[in-house]
Amino acid sequence: MALEATLHQIREAGALAVAVVSRDGTVLAADLPAGVSRETFSIMCATIHGAGMTVSNEMRRSPPKRIALESNEGCIVIREAGRRALVVFVLPPGAEETRLDPFLETIARETG
Repeated sequence: MALEATLHQIREAGALAVAVVSRDGTVLAADLPAGVSRETFSIMCATIHGAGMTVSNEMRRSPPKRIALESNEGCIVIREAGRRALVVFVLPPGAEETRLDPFLETIARETG
């Protein structure tokens, strides 16, 4: 599957984990550590994105392009990849998120 190969490339580019989820929280593809519930992770990421959309709408702003959750262990970034999918990157501290930008277009194309 092409989407799984893309996730593998993202991991090789430095992400600790990655998931592609639909806007309603369905797992489209994921490469997550053992013990992480794919379903819970994807639903919560879609919920966080939806909350960001609601906040932006209430403030009469355009929808968020990225939502970042930063901690001492790194950053979890939720990004849109086309109209139907979200990509969630789990990055170590100091990682350059922009290195992953080229993958967004590929995932958007693969998810329609």
